[in-house]
Amino acid sequence: MSPLPGEKELPNALPRTTATQVPLRRLQRSMDARHLIMIALGGVIGSGLFLSSGYTISQAGPLGAIIAYLIGALVVYLVMACLGELATAYPVSGAFHIYAARSIGPATGFTTAWLYWLCWVVALGSEFTAAGILMQRWFPGVPVWVWCLVFAAALFSINAISARVFGETEFWFSLIKVLAIVVLIVLGAAAIFGFTPLSDEHPAALLFRNFETPHGLFPGGVGGVLMTSLAVFYAFSGSELIGVAAGETKDPGRNIPRALRSTVLRLLVLFVGSITVIAAILPYDKASVTSSPFVDVFQYVGVPFAPDIMNFVIITALLSAGNSGLFSCARMLFSLAEEGHAPKAFTRLTRRGIPIVALSVSMVLGLVSLLSSVIAAETVYLALVSIAGFAVVAVWMSIVAAQFFHRRAFLRRGGDVSTLPYRTPLYPIVPIVAFVLLLVSVVAIAFDPNQIAALYFGLPFVGLCYLYFWWRYGRRGAARVHTVSEEAPVDRAEDPAAEEPIAGIGR
Repeated sequence: MSPLPGEKELPNALPRTTATQVPLRRLQRSMDARHLIMIALGGVIGSGLFLSSGYTISQAGPLGAIIAYLIGALVVYLVMACLGELATAYPVSGAFHIYAARSIGPATGFTTAWLYWLCWVVALGSEFTAAGILMQRWFPGVPVWVWCLVFAAALFSINAISARVFGETEFWFSLIKVLAIVVLIVLGAAAIFGFTPLSDEHPAALLFRNFETPHGLFPGGVGGVLMTSLAVFYAFSGSELIGVAAGETKDPGRNIPRALRSTVLRLLVLFVGSITVIAAILPYDKASVTSSPFVDVFQYVGVPFAPDIMNFVIITALLSAGNSGLFSCARMLFSLAEEGHAPKAFTRLTRRGIPIVALSVSMVLGLVSLLSSVIAAETVYLALVSIAGFAVVAVWMSIVAAQFFHRRAFLRRGGDVSTLPYRTPLYPIVPIVAFVLLLVSVVAIAFDPNQIAALYFGLPFVGLCYLYFWWRYGRRGAARVHTVSEEAPVDRAEDPAAEEPIAGIGR
């Protein structure tokens, strides 16, 4: 196959067959590594960190919360290490279900795609609603639904122009959030040691006295740390968006691994650093009663207009997550349609390579999700939210399982691991450990009354997806759209195998 100008040729695990070539032909490769990093950070850093981090500390204790975030960062690293090898082998847009379909089976790919799509569609409605509520601090006379429509129109326009515009917008959205966290870490760390140049009160050095609670270092016990770790897995969701954007990345063999490494390092520093500062400054038994621990810390160190600043930052965080989510939804529908698992209309693109029909449908259904949160909050919306929460861990499990089977098949065919642009270290230990940790988190949900609804609705949804796939497409899968990539042409005269389907992958 012929690489794009400036790119090195990427080996495909199952090369030179129409059944395995990925549809790269029309989406525009216009994003750099810095765009990928900020897209991932945009999907991860949201209201959970800015608003709910105090609750995490109150449940596990200061030290327990830090340990929980370190465990979460480890799991993210393991998943990203697996994602890197797959994303460079299959650098396509909306790629999660491609990994699973090629390496595990088409039914698993189908289920993974619809799980992840539904996850972000539900998130869209939630982000718009939360941002609209926060806007009432400054504009109390404007109804929340008006702001929801304004934000929806703005994000739709950003996504509809071009992938480059989306990437640039997400870069600046995410930069605002990252700067807010860095300022918190720097000023908060100084305040821990008694240095508060912005404050008129100049409180004494706190050091780490708040870590020793009346109930010891772990007031919630090991169970508190474990349950918090489950929530932290969800807090780190969004880092996998690098895989969604792989098909629109310049030189994926170089930029995707760089973005993955940088993203994991930044998440480790930003999340663990901010949790450490908050835990040291705020007493753990009071951390959960604040609207935002970031506001309390900023006020403690003397930052002027702290509530208004954080209100702006949180609104930016919500819109950034919604921006990334809408991008992900559109690419997932586009990719499903290319595989023959969704209506062909979703493959329609604008002149700038934007899947406009998939984008429009995702936005409309995101607004329907928002409506259901108002008129059916205890039935339809509860089911949607539960499935969305379950989807995060399920998609991560599919990524690590796909990497395990992908590498095994690659080695069986006599592939040379040294030729891979990026390879998961310590194979097969990394995918196995990651899968086990994620499986444990799913099982542990059954013992948490606050999260068990994810299993009640998530598992039946997965079962229905498999049943529908087998009923609609049969065991071998759908008849894939045989449009050969212009970036990876196949000469059928030279490659007789192009007419033969691969076992487990439908023609």
